[in-house]
Amino acid sequence: MKKKLMIILVSMLVLSGCQDIRYFFKGFEQSWRGLDMVVQTYDVQSQLIDRIEGNSVSIKRDDKFDSDTESDSQVLNITVGSYEMHHVGSTLIAHEVGLTNYFEDFAQKVDLENMDRAIPFVNRFFNTYRNSFTGKSKIILIRSQQGVPLATFIGNNVSLYSTDVPKSTGIIIDGYYLFIYRADYTIYDAGLFG
Repeated sequence: MKKKLMIILVSMLVLSGCQDIRYFFKGFEQSWRGLDMVVQTYDVQSQLIDRIEGNSVSIKRDDKFDSDTESDSQVLNITVGSYEMHHVGSTLIAHEVGLTNYFEDFAQKVDLENMDRAIPFVNRFFNTYRNSFTGKSKIILIRSQQGVPLATFIGNNVSLYSTDVPKSTGIIIDGYYLFIYRADYTIYDAGLFG
């Protein structure tokens, strides 16, 4: 019995650094306790429509609007404490309290040049592995659906995940959760910036 317990404890310690495990626990925490988050919506010109900050925030696809054959609802059901709101259509960015939006300090256009040689299929293999286990140092530039910049996040351990909401992406940045809905974005390896 002690040997099994020791194996379980060692496994948990090894996996605690795993980004996939962190993402799983963020989803579990969001469902049961909620996350302390800032939820912001934007128009096509990246003008802020509303900003809500609260405790016990949870964002899910509202399955009442799914079609008969698929889980395809694009309506968000967002709870903030004991209150509820629904959202569909415009760009929405939700991030855990503790993440910083560096947009105000960052250039609105990016011009990069990298002439390093590499083997693409090997790079993709290692990038997939790093996404699941450690994440990579990345810069996330988020734009409205019309391409107007609206947010920038930077992290040392960044990993991307699909969500059950169409047209959305979940990202773990240094242990914090970022949810992007109906937005254009580019995610760069920080090394591209020199």
